Amino acid sequence: MSNVAQSSSWTSFLKSIASFNGDLSSLTAPPFILSPTSLSEYSKYWSEHPDLLMEPNFLANSENAEKYEIEAMSLKRTIAVARWFISTLRSQYCSRNENMGSEKKPLNPFLGEVFVGKWQDLSKDGKIGTTNLLSEQVSHHPPVTAYSIYNEKNNTLLQGYNGIRSSFSTTSINVKQYGHALLNYQNLNEDYLVTLPPLHIEGLITASPFVELEGTSYIQASSGYIVVFEFSGRGYFSGKKNTFKARIYRDILSSSNKENALVTISGQWSGKSYIAKGSTTPSSKSDELFYDAQYKKPEELIVKPIDEQHELESRKAWSKVAEAIKKSDYDLIHVEKLKLENEQRDLRKKEQESDIKWETRWFDSIDYSDSSYRDAFTNLINLSNLSIKNCPSGSVKGGKYDSGDAKHWRFNPSKWQNESEIKL
Repeated sequence: MSNVAQSSSWTSFLKSIASFNGDLSSLTAPPFILSPTSLSEYSKYWSEHPDLLMEPNFLANSENAEKYEIEAMSLKRTIAVARWFISTLRSQYCSRNENMGSEKKPLNPFLGEVFVGKWQDLSKDGKIGTTNLLSEQVSHHPPVTAYSIYNEKNNTLLQGYNGIRSSFSTTSINVKQYGHALLNYQNLNEDYLVTLPPLHIEGLITASPFVELEGTSYIQASSGYIVVFEFSGRGYFSGKKNTFKARIYRDILSSSNKENALVTISGQWSGKSYIAKGSTTPSSKSDELFYDAQYKKPEELIVKPIDEQHELESRKAWSKVAEAIKKSDYDLIHVEKLKLENEQRDLRKKEQESDIKWETRWFDSIDYSDSSYRDAFTNLINLSNLSIKNCPSGSVKGGKYDSGDAKHWRFNPSKWQNESEIKL
């Protein structure tokens, strides 16, 4: 495609989203802005550093620990979870820009599409163990991807789901993220709720889109500690892009005053960040390095060869489209993409005609509107004063966005145990 054609195609795309409000994935993007990767694969970004995800397991209290030690170790584990969370962001929101020159629109997963893989234990002492990923497209309208990341050796389970709603402003696409992550360390009897920050996609006018996180997200620990993240773009905190500041408080009540912060973390989530005690913003010159996203390289997810994959597995299902995108064969992209999408539409139509209800493979929709229902999620929601509704992630209880149903996706281990067709 010539530069002139690309420019015309991009201009048409901008016009199409000028009045758009809703499911961003349903937009038809110009071929040159497409990624050869399905959105169902993005779940892997949650655990590209398995050592950081497992780290809290190795910060356990000593036997017969006194209250002071219990408090101190709980805080250390909360800091470790915050470090793991920051380690997930660069791959989630920067990797396409860094590798392909700009943010790319991922392939929109079809209903029932799955993506599976595993991270091998690369530790010298073998303490990490194998970490497994299951990802499934549980809804198509709106698009929702649910995932489970589990490590049997350390009895650790990370599960969650992601969805988005978007709107267009003069120069950017504004995105509210839906869903959350739940992290369970069974050996520690400890849980964490992780919410997802809003974001916006800039660089539309120049046809070089990139992602910036904004607003607030939270990590609520079952121990009571809460991490409050504030994200901003270039200039607000330091004049650098991808900046954030996080403060850790003893509980949600303490967070009403920034002076109550026990720890403050600040820097770039795509670069270096620093940590200091108290509420003072840490300095790169005098305070401890918290995390360096450029230095720590992601660990590779091991995925079966395409010829060993089930037809519902992402890389096999989209293989012809992905190859066409890599070759920049825009006519073939259109033909192969349309073929796959039409096959899925025909399948849904046949199910409807036969009165067959489509069922998820490994996840269940749980309705939390029943106030008698209690689990780790309801406990964490109460501790954090966040909404239990399926509304923009991190919405405050009683706030502007606290509306909608209270249905959330949860991993069903027994379904995976009974899985007979798809293997890691």
